[in-house]
Amino acid sequence: MWNRILVLDGAMGTMLQKLGVGTVSTGNDVVDAVYKVHGMYIEAGADIISTHTFTANEGDDIVERNRLFAGVARKAADECKTRKIYVAGSIGPTSKTLTMSNASFDEMQAAYKLQIATLVDSGVDFLLFETFFDTLNLKAALTAARSVAPETPVMVSATIEKNGRLLTGQTLEAFAITVAPFKPMSIGLNCSFGASDMLPHIKALSEIAPFHISAHPNAGFPDEQGVYSETPESMAEAMKPFFQQGLLNIVGGCCGTTPEHIALLSSMAQAYTPHKIPQIKPATRLSGLEPCNFDDFVYVGERTNVAGSKKFARLIAERNFDEALLVARRQVEGGAQVIDICMDDAMLNAKECMAEFLHLAGSDPYIAKVPVMIDSSDWGVIEEALKYTQGKAVVNSISLKEGKDVFVEHAKYIRDFGAAVIVMAFDEEGQATSYARRCQICERAYHILIDEVGFVPEDIIFDPNVLTIATGISEHNNYAVDFINTVKFIKENLPGAKVSGGISNLSFAFRGNNVVREAMHSVFLYHAVNAGLDMAIVNPQMLQV
Repeated sequence: MWNRILVLDGAMGTMLQKLGVGTVSTGNDVVDAVYKVHGMYIEAGADIISTHTFTANEGDDIVERNRLFAGVARKAADECKTRKIYVAGSIGPTSKTLTMSNASFDEMQAAYKLQIATLVDSGVDFLLFETFFDTLNLKAALTAARSVAPETPVMVSATIEKNGRLLTGQTLEAFAITVAPFKPMSIGLNCSFGASDMLPHIKALSEIAPFHISAHPNAGFPDEQGVYSETPESMAEAMKPFFQQGLLNIVGGCCGTTPEHIALLSSMAQAYTPHKIPQIKPATRLSGLEPCNFDDFVYVGERTNVAGSKKFARLIAERNFDEALLVARRQVEGGAQVIDICMDDAMLNAKECMAEFLHLAGSDPYIAKVPVMIDSSDWGVIEEALKYTQGKAVVNSISLKEGKDVFVEHAKYIRDFGAAVIVMAFDEEGQATSYARRCQICERAYHILIDEVGFVPEDIIFDPNVLTIATGISEHNNYAVDFINTVKFIKENLPGAKVSGGISNLSFAFRGNNVVREAMHSVFLYHAVNAGLDMAIVNPQMLQV
């Protein structure tokens, strides 16, 4: 299938307008016109035709519309006897944006489940998630697909502004990082603008995304009458660099394109070799609006944690979210590359507070540029929080404390949302306090996550328990050294995994004496980082050189 450049069809909506029928009706005239357009694109050389279901994920007739138009596409594809024609179930982003409105993730996901199940039951070969401008909407769609059709391949295509960011402000690299755990068969761009403006962004995507690359741009920009400017010839000329530079595995057209456009693209596709997927070294990558690559030590801001900041806890209790957001902004200004958000307090409705804070933080471009660490000991809070993070988040934490079955169940849920996970050194016998127990629990969890859950090692982060020293109790004297030695063990024996720690725990015996605490944290981090510690939850403004 991938030994040549595949050709996707062109626009359906503008073609139906040319044929004088509506785009949302299910009447016989529309059905006949859709079938005719499919045939025209197949005759023009399309290998993939997309169902007329882009908007069929809202309203009361989701099942009817998807079954009807998937059937029309399947019929047109199967009637072609000269070559294999694939049917892609077209799925759009809906008219809502989860990041910037109060739309419901659960309701959107439920609609997607209904649409996807119907498309798959009606015989589509794969799912085409196209024109997505909010990655949280896309997560609702991709998690729905994993739930009801886990074996059906998916294509993912975003629409961007000329600055290379999605409408929500997310960069292409951050978008690719967010989507990667869902393992799409292709990733690409569509709509937005014409081919010439899309070229540098497709080139950038082809260099950073370890997937097949697709592009189906508009036929230029529409004029005041809605007529698109690019002729088949001028669009083919604008697409030539895509082929010459080896950027594409799938090529097609979006708004304003016709069978004549597709025919020229099909001829060009036959003359060039497909894009070769780059070999990208496995690495731990998180994302907010911008990427967070673990190239160097990563600081996680701790002040948006009600257990670690009295001020933040008071602001949340007072529901003063505007000022609480300023705490998060100051964390980012102070150098935090990830922000740890925790609402675990007996006096708070943690799930409700987490959802509201994450929603507000997600629409603040300064805060939202960094990834989120969802920090809670309440599984219900974690489940809810994952529905409010448009980037690739990290969950803090899960453990074997409740046994293997619960551990696997929680890990699969986190995996299905495309998040990384922090694993605490707890098991059925309790918290690990010795070097031997820390190593034993981490090694056991590592193999469960990889062999049984399907995590990649780079998305596993261990927290071997930073415990308080200098308490006057002799059993506590070795806690810091044992932690550092456990870091060495993990880096040497659990390849790909990362190590984190909550540094404030170390110095609880000196609460109120910040000079001593800052010195302890700095010395501890010096040795722990040298041993291989990758990230730490700490206030970066309170570290000494």
